[in-house]
This record gives sequence, C-alpha cells and structure tokens, in this order.
Amino acid sequence: MKDQNDPFSGTKFADPLVTANGEERAEVRLEDPETLWFNTGTLCNIECPSCYIESSPSNDRLVYLSLEDVRSYLDQLRARDWNVREIGFTGGEPFMNPDMIAMAEAALREGYEVLILTNAMRPMMRASVRAGLERLRAEHGERLTLRISLDHWSPAYHDQERGRGSFEISLDGMRWLQSVGIRMAVAGRTLWGETDQEARAGYARLFAEEKFAISATSPSETVLFPEMDATVDVPEITTACWGILDKSPKDVMCASSRMVVRRKGAASPSVVACTLLPYDEAFDLGPSLEEAERPVRLNHPHCAKFCVLGGASCSA
Repeated sequence: MKDQNDPFSGTKFADPLVTANGEERAEVRLEDPETLWFNTGTLCNIECPSCYIESSPSNDRLVYLSLEDVRSYLDQLRARDWNVREIGFTGGEPFMNPDMIAMAEAALREGYEVLILTNAMRPMMRASVRAGLERLRAEHGERLTLRISLDHWSPAYHDQERGRGSFEISLDGMRWLQSVGIRMAVAGRTLWGETDQEARAGYARLFAEEKFAISATSPSETVLFPEMDATVDVPEITTACWGILDKSPKDVMCASSRMVVRRKGAASPSVVACTLLPYDEAFDLGPSLEEAERPVRLNHPHCAKFCVLGGASCSA
C-alpha cells in the first residue's frame, strides 16, 4: 500500500533490490575504507531550514556519543584492518558534545587525520574548547582540520539559512582558528543558482580579504554541497548506470566510509551506511564494523542526486 507521506512509496525507491521499472538496483561494496565518521549528536546551537539532519537546540534523536564509544570503534578498526586514514566528527554541532576534544584526541593519538565539522560559533569558542583545540594543534599539527559551515560567501545568503548575524559570528571563530594556526576548510551550499565558478570566486574574495589559508578552487578545502531534497524526483540507479554514466561504484561515498550513530533510547551505537541517512533504518548495518562491511543498495533519492549524479563526498 502506498504511504501518502512518502512520494516514492509503491513507485521509486520502494524495493531495495529492484527499481520501479523492474531493473536490478545498483549496490556498492565497501572496497577501500578511508573515513570512519562519528555523529556526535544532533543537538545544535542553531536551527537551519535546509539542514538535512534537522539539527536544532531540541533535536536529540541522535544522542551524544561518548569517548568510550569512539575508543570501541577505534579498537574495531584495528581488529578489522580497515586501513582508514581519517576520522570525521559531525553533528549537530560537535562542540556541544562534552567529550569532543577527548574523542578527537583519541583518534589523533592513534595516528589518524581528524576532520571536525563545525559552525565555528559559540560552542567552539568556549574557553575550555579553545584551550583543547590549541593543545591538539600543538601536539598533532596539521592532522587536525576543522571544516566550517559557511553556507555562502555573502552575509545575506548565509544569514538567510543560519540566522541574522551568524555569518559574522562564524567569521570571528574562523579568525581565531587562523590566529592559532589550526587548519581550516569550508563547506558551502549551492542553493542560490550560482555556477561552481561563480561560487568559488566569491569564496576566493572572502578568503583573500580575511587572509584565510583556504583554497577556494580546491574541492577538498572548499566543498560545495548540492541541495538534498528527498521529495525531488530523481532517477534510480541501476546496475547498468555505471556503464552509461562511465562511473565506478568505487566513486560513491559508501564504498569508502561508514558513520557511527547512537539513537535515542538505543542500548548501543549503530553503524550506518551513509552520513546523509542517519535516521533511515534501511541503511543501518548493525552495531559492529564487521556487520557494516556488507554491500549497500542505492535505495534512496540522496544516493542518486547527491552521490552518483552529484559526485559529492563528505570527506576531506
């Protein structure tokens, strides 16, 4: 029966094995794990209308991970020999989690590169957090990167998403990061109809004005994310699409990464296939990295628009 709240129920993305046209749905194997993500919790100091994970000051559907949770999965990484190079932390706002500095430190001490996604606002600018970040920078150098959510290079569009005055607050955080030598990247959005070239030129002007050591032309230092609207009609990805599009399953994010989450009320964390689908139980692979090694069927609009057709990646 068609779910009236789901525009694709009974049509597209309804069957994990076949498409609406009866063709075999594409799947992606975990070929070469590069990044293990930890969602530190969905609580955030602000609420944005286009936030794909609906983070807010009241959304605790994903609760805080603990230092012990992270240590458990770092142990599993060694046991499973995943050869991951990067540990990523996302939210919500990661610096609202009281264990954030300790979790980053645990990963850095294991020799991983660490990427923390943040809005660089008040949670990051607390005195205890700044002291912790300075210590991590002194001990681990450029293996620590903070990627700042700066939706647009202009205050008007950024504040449209994140609230009046938020652009300048984030810039203040970035100025502090620059002053203490912490490596930065930026995550922007493509909501405003600009070409990639136009958007990057705008960021380049901003970075030059602020003397930020960030390359606007590098896709890993200035990441521009496409819109993630699950109600937009997109094609399903079949096994034949790889040849038609001249793409490899290895290019898709779930071929090289997984994310750990802890759902509210759950006895233990779970590993999900994709950073963009933390709530969808169809993409929950189980509590262990061993279980998370199984293939992923591309049975969601984000799989098509964001990963296969958009070519985006959450990793640095």
